[in-house]
Amino acid sequence: MTSFALIGAGGYVAPRHMRAIQAVGGRLDAAVDPHDAVGIIDNYFPDAHFFTEFERFDRHVAKVHRQGTPIDYISICSPNHLHDAHCRFALRSDADAICEKPVALNPWNVDGLQEIEQSTGRRIFTIQQLRLHPAVVALQQEVAGAPAGRDFKVELVYISPRGRWYGNSWKGDEAKSGGIATNIGVHFFDMLSFIFGPATSNIAHLREARRAAGLLISERAEIRWYMSIDRNDLPESVQPGQTSYRSITVDGREIEFSTGFTDLHIRSYEEILAGRGFTLDTVRPAVEIVSAFRTAPIKTERQELHSLARRYVQS
Repeated sequence: MTSFALIGAGGYVAPRHMRAIQAVGGRLDAAVDPHDAVGIIDNYFPDAHFFTEFERFDRHVAKVHRQGTPIDYISICSPNHLHDAHCRFALRSDADAICEKPVALNPWNVDGLQEIEQSTGRRIFTIQQLRLHPAVVALQQEVAGAPAGRDFKVELVYISPRGRWYGNSWKGDEAKSGGIATNIGVHFFDMLSFIFGPATSNIAHLREARRAAGLLISERAEIRWYMSIDRNDLPESVQPGQTSYRSITVDGREIEFSTGFTDLHIRSYEEILAGRGFTLDTVRPAVEIVSAFRTAPIKTERQELHSLARRYVQS
């Protein structure tokens, strides 16, 4: 039976990893989180060891290795700025890493992770679940089959409201989360790179604590995007009880991908165990996009802005 450990058991995304480990027939040997509100573990692996101190978790991982029952994979669901350090810990513990996005905040951090992969012989696999979504795969195939020189006009909107707590958590600290475009947007930038190719130009139009917007020029598309965690940005068309809004249009055609997300972490784990997981090379383009956006000069040419950004930008 494949053995797993989990870093960041108390976080929002951790239950998806627990469910995926269970679904692939794995065993969660140990988990760690500085917060102890982790009763969710009982739903999946009630016999898993749990630690609130990383040092004790480290000792446990080393002990089971000495006993001849080493951890095969360490899944990483910790805050963004800790991902690359925890990937290094996994590899130095003679385990492969399965890391939530972003695997690192900057491309030079990815360089360091590739170096430790080479020195340890272990691997880092990344969760890039939108690449497995049927609608995204179909669109990628459509674009790949389009005539050479055919460029697309794309608009992406993602509004996922967060309360006041967000600004007082690590997610509201740009040094830890990377800011809005990184924290809630990196998987969309990965999706866009997968479909339309790497970005050749990355223009920032709006960069605030609760919203961001910009223009990406890629190999096959011109992409205007807008992201927000402010509930006031939700369109009037949002139905009662709907907690977020996402939209992607290609040449004015809406791409339906609001459903089909439920099992994508399970699919990701299945692919990893089958030797087909996404690697540091595949995640690099998205990391480059969000890293460059963080320091790009703000440009406010009104004709270039996404329509939702215009009310917040002084031209």
